[in-house]
Amino acid sequence: MKTLTLVRHAKSSWKHNLPDPLRPLNMRGLTDANNVSNQLKSTNFCPDLLWSSNAVRAQTTAEIFIKKLNIPLEICHFNHELYDFSGEYLTFHIKNCSNQINSLMVFGHNDAITNFVNIYGNKNIENVPTCGLVTITFNIDSWQEIGMGNTSRTIFPKDLKG
Repeated sequence: MKTLTLVRHAKSSWKHNLPDPLRPLNMRGLTDANNVSNQLKSTNFCPDLLWSSNAVRAQTTAEIFIKKLNIPLEICHFNHELYDFSGEYLTFHIKNCSNQINSLMVFGHNDAITNFVNIYGNKNIENVPTCGLVTITFNIDSWQEIGMGNTSRTIFPKDLKG
């Protein structure tokens, strides 16, 4: 059994004239990342491995989850190849994950996240919102074997408000 948890980076700021990879989170993004990570913490979740795009908005989102969930830093890796919007590199990395890893968490970008969860999950999600979290479980032993999985958890910021 393999479990994949995907998180789209939290809401970022367009306020500053910065190159896209350097855009920071805005206040709503910081709040949403704290709220979603708090909700996930209540499930005692801890992945075997965490990957994130190294874009500032994705990395900051991941760092909030890492701190909130007490995820060991040695299992956290930031990779420029996950600054991927089509999903090609996202899928490549997931399918090439070590089979010793049973629970993988990945922080990335749309449209890659939404496309992936709709190809491999059994629940149609029109658009994974910023800081949206989707967990898919696969009844497999090898990441190379991923096919249709079970969308077993979604946590979206709007669902945590009021």
